Amino acid sequence: MTKAELIDKIASGTGLSKADASRALDSTLNSIRSALKKGQKVTLVGFGTFAVVKRKSRKGRNPRTGQVITIPAAKIPKFTSGKSLKDAVK
Repeated sequence: MTKAELIDKIASGTGLSKADASRALDSTLNSIRSALKKGQKVTLVGFGTFAVVKRKSRKGRNPRTGQVITIPAAKIPKFTSGKSLKDAVK
């Protein structure tokens, strides 16, 4: 499902116009993004949790040359699905 298809579903499910549904989705995604940027967790009960996790630096190999390289530490977003979502997908 693309973002446009999701906007169509939101608009038809709520009775909002597509423009309003698009603004609502963008606002939701921006709120999640800004919370993660601040290091906060976002929990949507029944759906899942968005969080930032720290990945340690590690050794890797350049696949072209085989040379050992160091992959730097990084903070990455992580999504953990909630029980209701897991059960719905089964």
